[in-house]
Amino acid sequence: MKPLFIQYPKCGTCRKAAQWLKSNNIDVITRDIVSDNPTQQELSIWIEKSGKPIQKFFNTSGLRYKELNLKEKIKNTQQEELLRILASEGMLIKRPVLISGNTVLTGFNEEEWSKALLKPEKA
Repeated sequence: MKPLFIQYPKCGTCRKAAQWLKSNNIDVITRDIVSDNPTQQELSIWIEKSGKPIQKFFNTSGLRYKELNLKEKIKNTQQEELLRILASEGMLIKRPVLISGNTVLTGFNEEEWSKALLKPEKA
């Protein structure tokens, strides 16, 4: 099954990640994070698979994150409520998100993506 690449097309980091995927011949299913926002159920599964805390799924540099004063709120809010907040608006989610089997990557870190998605060269 093809990996799922969730992005915001106007985001520079997402475009960089998309270009990296293309140059490494990784065929993905692309989904717009704004027009097809991840659901609470999807986010819950992805967060669990990622092994990262839910806070790592928030786009902390985004305007909406700052407008909603989430920096303080996420420290004392239950996971279910944080999932509801994340699922309410795609722009709150750190992007891009790539789901491939049991691997879930947030943000674009070329080294991390290479380790997770590229098969090592055989000597």
